Amino acid sequence: MRTFDLCVIGSGPAGQKAAIQAAKLGKSVCVVEQRGVVGGNAVHTGTIPSKALREAILRLGGRHMSPTIADFQAARQGTFAGLTASCHEVIKAEIAVVRNHFRSNEITLLTGSASFKDPHVLHVHGEHTDEDVRAEFIVIASGTSPTRPKDVPFDDRNLITSDELLRMPDLPRSIIVVGGGVIGTEYASMLAALGTRVTLIEGRSRLLDFVDAEIIEALQYHLRQADVTLRLGEKVVSIKTATPAGAGRTSDGVMAEALLESGKTLRADALLYCVGRQGNTADLNLAAVGLEADERGRIRVDARGKTSVPHIYAAGDVVGFPALASTSMEQGRLAACSMFGQPCDMVAELLPYGIFSVPEISMCGWTEEKLTKEGIPYEAGVAQYKEIARGQLVGDDIGMLKMLIHQDSHALLGVHVIGTGATELVHIGQAVMAHKGTVEYFVNTVFNYPTLAECYKVAALNGLNKLRNV
Repeated sequence: MRTFDLCVIGSGPAGQKAAIQAAKLGKSVCVVEQRGVVGGNAVHTGTIPSKALREAILRLGGRHMSPTIADFQAARQGTFAGLTASCHEVIKAEIAVVRNHFRSNEITLLTGSASFKDPHVLHVHGEHTDEDVRAEFIVIASGTSPTRPKDVPFDDRNLITSDELLRMPDLPRSIIVVGGGVIGTEYASMLAALGTRVTLIEGRSRLLDFVDAEIIEALQYHLRQADVTLRLGEKVVSIKTATPAGAGRTSDGVMAEALLESGKTLRADALLYCVGRQGNTADLNLAAVGLEADERGRIRVDARGKTSVPHIYAAGDVVGFPALASTSMEQGRLAACSMFGQPCDMVAELLPYGIFSVPEISMCGWTEEKLTKEGIPYEAGVAQYKEIARGQLVGDDIGMLKMLIHQDSHALLGVHVIGTGATELVHIGQAVMAHKGTVEYFVNTVFNYPTLAECYKVAALNGLNKLRNV
């Protein structure tokens, strides 16, 4: 039996960073990966593929095909095939990067499924592997999978989850997206940019309720401008396939059908189900070590990723919200540092959130709703991209940056951005907040011209003018 200082279950963002951090500390490390290739969901079905598709769509400019083309269906198939092919090239490159990191850090990779035999021993079983490994510490970074309710007849063509989207043979003319979370919102906006008629169903009264309300109002407006039909406050009762005569994009005329609680029946060529994800813990035999996952397969951990078993940690999507690749990486690194006594901190209250919709949005810090609820006095400073020279240069006249300023101390409390480069731009505000900076920093700092970073100076001046009643 081989013995390691650390065994990591899963090679996604959390598993990668936990393994590499431990290796940098001089520890012997093995990573168990169920897939035949490394990278986890982030590389194969989640973060990288979806963002690669988005970039390809933006390069295409939203102009999918000319209506003068005789074989319109063939044109749509060709366009979508080309877009997804570009995604696969990015995926292959990312796989190579992860492999090289493992190789250069002398991390042992085992291909197969892991399950606990006792608190320190894992059995790894795969096509070419069948062995037990022992480790002083273990990190569970097994990720999640899309929730697939038993009463939804998924067929990987008309009724799909996000895992199957990139494998669709052609672009549907119409699609129903069930679930207005991050994944549903991102894909709804991407498909709409390609000319697909999108209906987005969300049971709550607004999309992404953890994001600043004004930013979401703007996002919903722009989605509607892109001809996305938003069914907010609606609940789906049942989902099935239907075969209306002469309809449907497939040869047998099959379409997807969703019945809403309000009595409405919606039909489209396809349906994308994006309501929640389930932790990949069912096959780990957690009972053998005294651990238990919740009803969604998630594992409870403390602030440093430690489970109720002191030498077993968990990180990434399997521990729940926020379930972002960026936070998963940091959780993995923090867990490895913690178990081996290395000083390490994560500024949890300043985690940035990025939603790669079209347009993209990002935020860091407090929202207006939370500040109001906590009774913290604040003012908002706003800059519109159309006021900024760079905004005109990139052709973005809908973008906006908003900063939230404490009325008395002028401390920067939150930054919220919608528009081009939002997920990059937010980090300037994040850095200032981390160093307890005030809004005067932006007024007195010179930004390159023309850049979108100038939005910070404009928003700062706008906020201070409001505070001074100018």
